[in-house]
Amino acid sequence: MGGTSETVWAILTGEYPPEPGGVADYTRRVAHALARAGDTVEVWAPSRAHVLEQEDAVTIHGLPDQFGPRSLVALQRGLANRGELRVLVQWVPHAFGMGAMNVPFCAWLAARRGQTWVMFHEVNFPLRRGAPLKHNVLAVTTHAMSAVLAVRADRSFVSTPAWRARLHAVAPFAREATWLPIPSNIPESVGEGEAARVRTRLGVGPRDVVLGSFGTYAPHLAEPLADSLASLLSGDDARVALLMGRGSVAFVKRMLRPRLASVNGGKGSRARVIAAGELPLSDLAAHLASCDAVLQPYVDGVTTRRTTVMAGLALGVPVITNDGPLTESIWRDEPGVALAPSPEAIAGEAESRLADRAGLRDLGASGRSLYQRRFSLECTVRILREGSAP
Repeated sequence: MGGTSETVWAILTGEYPPEPGGVADYTRRVAHALARAGDTVEVWAPSRAHVLEQEDAVTIHGLPDQFGPRSLVALQRGLANRGELRVLVQWVPHAFGMGAMNVPFCAWLAARRGQTWVMFHEVNFPLRRGAPLKHNVLAVTTHAMSAVLAVRADRSFVSTPAWRARLHAVAPFAREATWLPIPSNIPESVGEGEAARVRTRLGVGPRDVVLGSFGTYAPHLAEPLADSLASLLSGDDARVALLMGRGSVAFVKRMLRPRLASVNGGKGSRARVIAAGELPLSDLAAHLASCDAVLQPYVDGVTTRRTTVMAGLALGVPVITNDGPLTESIWRDEPGVALAPSPEAIAGEAESRLADRAGLRDLGASGRSLYQRRFSLECTVRILREGSAP
């Protein structure tokens, strides 16, 4: 099965649409891309209906539980006597049930014969001195499970090189994992004129500057984002904030508008703020494409696991983000994003970039080029179809 000859894939995942989740979206896109490339693709995922479905060229096997005993029986029967079948596990400990401690599943996978690949979206929960016993029991168990999977795998993949060090720590004698960045999980292009129509519909003028952000607005990320946007918006009435994603409406109401009122002496703000909320994927892509730049702060730094960054890069939107302990060297070595030293420094980085509009456009073009060369779905499929040898 080397090269680009047809492969029969059995993809095991703890989540798959219509269930929400980044791994669910990722698995579906990869499954369909492999099928389009000419491979036979079957997905095995928990399903309340426990049925067999056909999704275009991808076969979906609904499992009766979250990879518990009944699912293991179904997998054993379904994967038996299938010839040269390549099993690909989308590993996230919590997605495989049993409170992220599904040791029986790992033992079953270790014992089965046949080609087995593992994609480590996560490796293990960290062990922390002084943490509650329950947390550290979970840490030790996920450590052991990932070690079993890494040793068993004929080939392993990681979503960021930072996970290589973790895998080596839990399984020092396992094969080295291949870096497999996560591509954007929304459309990578929009129709001609769609971005302009979004701006018109939102009441944004041709000279206005739209500063976007896309995410879930988790508290630890919302604070630096709100501070940055308040600083950037309060100094220029031509700037517009466009917030996209689940939680954006609450973010604007509870965090951004109070900050804008504060920096304007309690008199309120003329700054325009738009919370788009959750959008269909095609609409989300058009909204992102309508932005002049997107601000994406991350506590641990930007990594190739961040689909919110990948979405902007794929569409050629300039991305302003920040360095951190997990940031890969590629972000420093290639001009794909504007990299502030910390989440709190994003506003300053954005101000300097906005002062050079031609440079900002060049940044968007460089980001799109980097995405197409290194991070796109086509890159993922090419790496997966290289063959069975590590």
